[in-house]
Amino acid sequence: MQETPRRSAVRQRAERQEEPYLPDAGEVDVPGLRFGRSLRIPEEDTEHTRALAEIAAELLPPIIVHRPTMTVIDGLHRSRAALLRGENVIRARFFDGTAEEAFLLSVRANRAHGLPLSLSERKAAAARLITMFPDRSDRCIAGAAGLSDKTVARLRSTSEVPRPNARTGTDERRRPADGAERRRLAARLLALEPRTSLRHVAGEVGLSPATVLDVRRRMARGEDPVPTGSARTGVLSSVPCRPAPASRDPEPDPGPVLRQLRDDPALRSSEAGRDLLRWLHAHAPGREGCMALMTNSPPHCRDRIADLAEIYAAEWYALAGRLRERSGDSWLEPEKRGSAS
Repeated sequence: MQETPRRSAVRQRAERQEEPYLPDAGEVDVPGLRFGRSLRIPEEDTEHTRALAEIAAELLPPIIVHRPTMTVIDGLHRSRAALLRGENVIRARFFDGTAEEAFLLSVRANRAHGLPLSLSERKAAAARLITMFPDRSDRCIAGAAGLSDKTVARLRSTSEVPRPNARTGTDERRRPADGAERRRLAARLLALEPRTSLRHVAGEVGLSPATVLDVRRRMARGEDPVPTGSARTGVLSSVPCRPAPASRDPEPDPGPVLRQLRDDPALRSSEAGRDLLRWLHAHAPGREGCMALMTNSPPHCRDRIADLAEIYAAEWYALAGRLRERSGDSWLEPEKRGSAS
């Protein structure tokens, strides 16, 4: 039978399959397996099952079974495909954790391979994970479900699950769940080490680099690191709120600044300067480019792209600070230091 594009895609995904590490346990009887509450709506995609049934069993990864209950954690379609091929046994791996841990493994496995979960299915899985693991951070649950941490935070805000005072992150470290307290902790770290990087502080307190940047700006202006109205426990926006100076256009055009740099003899007369000019031109976002990015971004990717934009903005802002600190240095100073060493 000729392979259709869908079946070809299924086969390729199966060939490059990567499962969580669990020891092989040989074969199990498919009729003796149980199938719990599925992540998918509807539970089974019959076309996907038929496509898997046309792939040799040895090319498909083993299913994962919860040993205490003999419930399939990952592999519903592969199990039913085996029955379509007339096979009553299938290769399997066993997992011995709790039912809650089995569900977490199921979410991770289904997110990583095979038939993709829809956005609504991933949100439903995240909502169940919030109930099962209330002390896990938004980013931890987001990583398991394939969502942004902001989406998980919104789901948590509508949940009736009690909120713990501290949460465990992806690095297994516990941090205050109160966003305001995390901002204050970031302020204390910045006060102790003013030149430490935004990314380092962000990792220590469990905030985004952009939020730490906002804390640093507020400290420089002599303001409270916690925005007005955000001192209560809850979800804080990670977008830094910085009012534009009255003397500038609210949407500044980088063109004039780039032209001034391009006409500067110190930059035009050296290879390093010309490389710098080319780099600055290549990385100038431009209003049209930003609008095109917004238009062409799939809706389910926009939260992650926004996270990336905030990280880039924080890095640019930190660079601006370092450049202003060294604005009086000689253009040749780095070379002189290198030749003297």
